[in-house]
Amino acid sequence: MSLSGIHPVVYEARVAQLRTGRRIRDRLGGVPFARRQVAADLPWVGIRHASLLRRRLGTTDPALQEAKIVNLHLAVRGLDRVVIEPGQVLSFWERVGAPSAARGFMDGLVLVAGEVATGTGGGLCQLANLVYWMALHSPLQVVEHHHHGFDPFPDDGRVLPFGSGASVFYNYVDLRVRNATDRPIEVRAWVGATQLRGELRSDGAWPLAYHVEERDHRFVRDPDGRVRRRNELWRRSVDRRTGVLAATEPIAVNDSLVRYAVPAALISGMHG
Repeated sequence: MSLSGIHPVVYEARVAQLRTGRRIRDRLGGVPFARRQVAADLPWVGIRHASLLRRRLGTTDPALQEAKIVNLHLAVRGLDRVVIEPGQVLSFWERVGAPSAARGFMDGLVLVAGEVATGTGGGLCQLANLVYWMALHSPLQVVEHHHHGFDPFPDDGRVLPFGSGASVFYNYVDLRVRNATDRPIEVRAWVGATQLRGELRSDGAWPLAYHVEERDHRFVRDPDGRVRRRNELWRRSVDRRTGVLAATEPIAVNDSLVRYAVPAALISGMHG
């Protein structure tokens, strides 16, 4: 059982402390946050991505996904058409704001303290996942990112590699990216009929194209019988003009506890 289940008062006090600490650090740190939203899009599209709004998540109530869609409609308002100027930082929570009931956010699915639960603003990780995946396919520098600590649901139509998402929890578990280029980069994000959609745009082509790949994916069993899921994520950067490989870099090594039954045939052996 998590701390939140045993001592809710202590847990809430700790969360409030961490949130206050993040606000103070941001205020004193002078971070140049990206805040300007534009009416007209920048002309060049560097990356497009979309993810399904509704998909099976174990035995969770489908109504939670409908609440998530409401939450996404509210959240994209702060992110859509934000321009990250050179040197600026885009903060997920600085743009989305507190996901409170007073602002219309509903109870949705959240992953917190190693558990699947419900909470106000649940489902916003899907938007953070979108921004993170697009950032990996751009020259934006990821300056803050948090992985999910466990694997809660079996794959059901998964398109992206395991471990390529982003965990967010207002406001101290954030996703932040920095524009280290000399060009402005615009974020587009909107909710369609069946998909959450996004783009990163600029005023001209980036010199490199980016490709993310998965390596060494496997399920392994711990000595105590629990199953873990492991993989590595790497990124290749290729010169757009010549097609020559410019760099290969590691992004993440994922090692997460699995919270669902895995067929024995998929488990490779003892975790080392």
